[in-house]
Amino acid sequence: MNGLTLYVRSRQVPAAFGAGTAGTTVAWLSARAFGGTGEVGGVVLVLTVLLLVSVATATLGGPDDTLDRTSARPWGWLRMLHLATALAGVLVLLLTTLLTATRFGPFGCVVRDAAGLLGLTALGAATVGTARSWFLPLGWTLGAATFRGVGTAGEALTWQTQGPDSRPAAMVAAALATAGTIAYVSRGPRRRTSLESD
Repeated sequence: MNGLTLYVRSRQVPAAFGAGTAGTTVAWLSARAFGGTGEVGGVVLVLTVLLLVSVATATLGGPDDTLDRTSARPWGWLRMLHLATALAGVLVLLLTTLLTATRFGPFGCVVRDAAGLLGLTALGAATVGTARSWFLPLGWTLGAATFRGVGTAGEALTWQTQGPDSRPAAMVAAALATAGTIAYVSRGPRRRTSLESD
């Protein structure tokens, strides 16, 4: 086996992609059964994106923290490629539904939410560890789905559920995607403590 195959398997990427595909299928079938045709509602869209990003979270850390920091591999490039591939996987799963009568869209919202939530998760992986990195995206997204954001500050705070033309939402998502990418690529996932490893 070559190094890339070992990397992908150690990160459980095939299992995560399978779980993401199953989750997207269930969400699409539910949206079709209860919502009919056309684009799904904003809350359904962002919760589906959150589900896919949460599945991708498990792939951000490997089984051996020491191995993730060895100088034998170009970890920065691997981490960058990993995040780009995770984003592409989320987008492919959701944008495939644009070919059907029940769609996860609009396109701009899918890209914004996926990039922003993945960036926030990557930032969490670099600061609090992979196991806890999904806490903030989950809490923030549930809050945004519950409370309607009005005005510039409101749109920024509830960026996940805003329309595709919201400039504050786009700026927050871009900032989170950038910060998360920089933190994860430069530092990698935070090392687990002895209690987390046991």
